[in-house]
Amino acid sequence: MRVYRFLEKSQEGKYNTYNPMKKIVQFISRRFKRWDRRLSLSKREQFVVITVILTIGLLLTQLISIDVRYVMVIVLSVLTFVLAAFGLRDDLKGIEWVTLLTLPTAYAAAVSLFYFLLPVRWLTRIPIVIGFAVGMYALLLTENIYNVAAERTIALLRAAHSVGFLLTLVTYFLLLQAILAFRLTAPLNALFVGVVSFFLIFQCLWAIELEGHVSVRLRHLSVLLTVVFVQLAWGFSFWPVSLVLQALFITTCFYSLVGMAQQYLVEKLYKKTVIEFFSVTILVFVIVFLATHWRGNF
Repeated sequence: MRVYRFLEKSQEGKYNTYNPMKKIVQFISRRFKRWDRRLSLSKREQFVVITVILTIGLLLTQLISIDVRYVMVIVLSVLTFVLAAFGLRDDLKGIEWVTLLTLPTAYAAAVSLFYFLLPVRWLTRIPIVIGFAVGMYALLLTENIYNVAAERTIALLRAAHSVGFLLTLVTYFLLLQAILAFRLTAPLNALFVGVVSFFLIFQCLWAIELEGHVSVRLRHLSVLLTVVFVQLAWGFSFWPVSLVLQALFITTCFYSLVGMAQQYLVEKLYKKTVIEFFSVTILVFVIVFLATHWRGNF
């Protein structure tokens, strides 16, 4: 978007550049500060309120017409981005607008899309709603730890890495389920899986470095791993196996490859670690191979 700059005369008689976007950002910042003075809730209490609002939004997707449910997914995702940004507003800056807010937004979209695939019974959907609430609250706490840890070292960072990676895997699996359920052509499957993979890989690897800039290693690893998952999605578009097993195997590859990339970034990628990650992938591949219907009836 083109930003127009104008000249305004200062009190000293000199001309300075006038940036409308800068004025807007300053206005929003002042508003946030005023809201902070009015809010008496602690950070955890704010996360609880945000989680309740988003959970109610997820429930509302079942009470509206089927024709607008996908619009509701977009609305819920945007609302998640806005509310998560509000909850993490204290130190949110630069690349953190992408890295810290990607996973909560993707998680909301993944669960709401998967919600449509469930049987039309509240008995099966209520546990999903409860799980969504627990996961969203844990995500907000995790992203808050990343936000603080980007400035100083804290003891909870290791636990946050574990929780963040686990919820990333859950989000990735649910998004794959939603994408594959549309039974698109191989190029479209590869495209959507590639976009989802890149953003989730990028935020997952950034959480290891927690720097204000994107390192060369992080960029290269994100692109390289994305290419791998694009090829996997393309190949499995022709593999005669159930969609659940396709999503499971690609998610397992995500676990192994991204997990090894994280260990590489912290310089702890040992031979034993590689063997452990690949063992899980090989085991799941054997299960997928044995469950394949080679006659194409799946």
